[in-house]
Amino acid sequence: MSLLSPSECEARLRLHALPELGPRRLRKLLQAFPDASSALSAPASAWRALGLPAACAEARRTEAVRRQAGRALAWLEAANHHLLCWDDPRYPALLAELPDAPALLFVAGEPALLERPQLAMVGSRRASQPGLDNASAFARSLAGAGFVVTSGLALGIDGAAHQGALAVGGDTVAVLGTGLEHLYPSRHKPLAANILARGGALVSELPLDCAPHASNFPRRNRIISGLSLGVLVVEASPSSGSLITARLALEQGREVFAIPGPIHHPGARGCHELIRQGATLVECVPDILEALRGWQQVAPVALPSRPLPADGADASHPLMRHLRAAPMSSEALAAAAGLPLPELLSALTDLEIEGRILCEGGLWLPRN
Repeated sequence: MSLLSPSECEARLRLHALPELGPRRLRKLLQAFPDASSALSAPASAWRALGLPAACAEARRTEAVRRQAGRALAWLEAANHHLLCWDDPRYPALLAELPDAPALLFVAGEPALLERPQLAMVGSRRASQPGLDNASAFARSLAGAGFVVTSGLALGIDGAAHQGALAVGGDTVAVLGTGLEHLYPSRHKPLAANILARGGALVSELPLDCAPHASNFPRRNRIISGLSLGVLVVEASPSSGSLITARLALEQGREVFAIPGPIHHPGARGCHELIRQGATLVECVPDILEALRGWQQVAPVALPSRPLPADGADASHPLMRHLRAAPMSSEALAAAAGLPLPELLSALTDLEIEGRILCEGGLWLPRN
């Protein structure tokens, strides 16, 4: 679905398919003409006057460009398929602030999620089990606190973040470094399908059939951070692409958070480097909520108003007493303990990180 007229939609898709016409040049072109149809039919000299490469103008009428636009138009006819252009009222406002914001976004699923408060979670593809556990636990708590959890559908931390949000019925957005008809990695096709089935969204600025290419993933990363109020790096080596996302977030004026780890663990060094450079050290979800409290966009998210007991004795911890009686879902436990769900999920995250509880099949239970 697109809010543009059919002719204007086709013209923009044809422009989007042109070689060497990135988001900055495409926006420049669209601002120079009344509409995309006029830009498409303008003489090559007009394009040269705007400083655009000759290859752009020469490719406008090729069959390959027409075919790619036609394929996108056919894709848009399906339910829950959307095209958001930079002047579309549904285009996410935070992302629109970027000087290199995508000229258009292909969205499968629910586009309204892109305007909701988002927290990006990124990290290593070869994450350790504690890193995966942390990603899942933090995603569950953040989703319960009202955030959309945004990540890149990659193996490792990304996948754990998406799955953690889904585990508590939360919302999650996956930004791809490929086209939406070329999901990568293929191992995460079931995860992508689950995201859509549970009301989430898949997003890409790339042509629908675009295959994985190394240069596209840094481009993808700027969208992940650009959509979000902040970026949480869960586990990353110094060479991890997650640090690119963190750097982009800083350039975009977003908050950057990092979870520390053991000093001899390679996956902790990237996080420690970020912390030395000024990222907020995060040990629990309230650390993130506190840092974001000043953002008006997060007004619905409340900080815990009443701290839970934090001593080491299971018998004196009210949540542990409930869980020792019977495994419980987050919702049932919140009702039994008389706590708001965001406060409960924050406490559960702390207990899970401490190794005192685990979640299996959507139910919380003690580890011993």
